[in-house]
Amino acid sequence: MSTGETESREGKALAMLAAFSSVGVHSFDVTVTDIEGEKTGFQINRPIEALRRSIGKAIGAAIELRQNYIIRPRPRANFVTLIQLDDLDSAKADRVADHAFMVLETSPGNFQAWVAVKDAPEDLARRLRKGAGADPTASGATRVSGSVNFKIKYAPEFPLVELSRVIAGNVTTPAALEHAGIVAALEEPRPPRQAANRVSRAGRPTRKKWPSYQLCVQHAPLTQGEDRPDISRADFTWCRTAIEWGWSTEATASRLMELSTKAKENGERYAILTATRAAESVERQPHRAKPAPRPA
Repeated sequence: MSTGETESREGKALAMLAAFSSVGVHSFDVTVTDIEGEKTGFQINRPIEALRRSIGKAIGAAIELRQNYIIRPRPRANFVTLIQLDDLDSAKADRVADHAFMVLETSPGNFQAWVAVKDAPEDLARRLRKGAGADPTASGATRVSGSVNFKIKYAPEFPLVELSRVIAGNVTTPAALEHAGIVAALEEPRPPRQAANRVSRAGRPTRKKWPSYQLCVQHAPLTQGEDRPDISRADFTWCRTAIEWGWSTEATASRLMELSTKAKENGERYAILTATRAAESVERQPHRAKPAPRPA
């Protein structure tokens, strides 16, 4: 890689860090993965200044090794809510761009928008993802502008992650998003199923059981363009099933941390968020047409 290329990539990465900083992000968790998506490195809570000093070399090393350089922003407490809108096509990205502080093109025609919201209610992130047509299971981690998106499906022409648009400091409100028509309507919650202990065929109460995590992984859809299960969706399905079977959101999140490699990688926040979304799903639709996987 030439000096000019290195400086260009570093500049793009620094511009992305500056965009995050403009809405109150002070540090990042850093994950490095190989071309198959397996984690090869992880650093927690790196201050933004330390990352600025090292990110150019870090991206260069990742590219040489065909690795993905991924960051998870940590905003200041009680400042704004960051909402990641992932897997957007160009039309969807254009629709939300004016309300985002940053839009990335992670692969040709595939965009990711980041929205900072002041005083966001608890369910706004879910409703905004639904209204914008974004991935409902976005993890909150993102590839860095200037890095290369190494996935097997792109070989041998791996795309460069590019900043598409930045509006530094662009913080919006729930009312503005509602007015723009990009937030899904509130749904009338249905009464959840009773969380009582199950009853055996003989009529005696039985202890609650955990659903089979392995079956949820086996039945999960494949990751787009890759021959491996989508762990985010497996985690969501498992959490929803556990909550349907009577486990609390807190207990479900704690158990997910023991079972899911993605939860171990992304931390307790991911587990709590996944379990919370699953609980909201159960409240909205307590009875599903398709039965959940059960232990063998």
